[in-house]
Amino acid sequence: MSKAQTKTSRKAMAFVRGLIIIIGGFITAYGLEAVLIPNSVSDGGVTGLSIVGSQWTGLPLGVLIAILNIPFIYLGYKQVGKNFAAFSILGIASLAVSTSLMHHIPTIIEIEGDTLLVTVVGGIIIGFGMGLALRNGGALDGIDMLAVLLSRKLPFGTSDLILFLNVFVFIVVSTVFGLRGALMSGIAYFIASKVIHVIEEGLSSTKAVYIITEQDEAMIKEIGERLGRGCTLQHVEGGYSKKQFKQVKSIITRLEESKMKEIIQDVDPNAFITVHDVSEVRGGNFD
Repeated sequence: MSKAQTKTSRKAMAFVRGLIIIIGGFITAYGLEAVLIPNSVSDGGVTGLSIVGSQWTGLPLGVLIAILNIPFIYLGYKQVGKNFAAFSILGIASLAVSTSLMHHIPTIIEIEGDTLLVTVVGGIIIGFGMGLALRNGGALDGIDMLAVLLSRKLPFGTSDLILFLNVFVFIVVSTVFGLRGALMSGIAYFIASKVIHVIEEGLSSTKAVYIITEQDEAMIKEIGERLGRGCTLQHVEGGYSKKQFKQVKSIITRLEESKMKEIIQDVDPNAFITVHDVSEVRGGNFD
């Protein structure tokens, strides 16, 4: 492929990613305006603070989302890079504009005592939208970038800081929606975070399986025939026993994990197995 074709391909890919991020912002805005906010339920992060600020001041939600995310976009530019910042600007702008356009959209679920339905549906919708943005290199909320920055200066992990920051957000939310609304908001945020993880990783995300076995040839043969996956073979040594072993490694999808365990049990019930999540697989004949 020539340099001109490569450049054109990159531009086309960037355009598609940008379009998907815009769609993600639109979907998230729909979940907020058509499900959560009319039922006095908020989101977490900067969006949650923007919802509270909108209730306090009467300013449009989209305006506050855009303003409050500015410092986090700068953090994203400094910590991750200009591409991430550019796609995040696109996503946040999409969310801000969409919330303004859909402010008076009809509510699709009235609470009527069914708080679980509101939190589940709302969490799934906003999680799906945010997950689309994150999977394509952008973000709709900047609080995660703040957590990354603080984790480098404080003796806490990023996930711990995200949890702490959102506890603060939901305390602020309780001043507007009450304790019940804050608890519902926390549940919706939890559901959204799980959906985001699924969208980012995919239902068939990959795993690396390491098998230490004395039946290496039979194991490789069965994995190839019954699962259709290739394997690599390594010679390993026990750190204490100094005994020589062979380690079989194979990359599979999450949906194939149970089948892999069945194969291992059939070939060598005494095999030592470790399974690790793999963030990305490229090259070879892996589908």
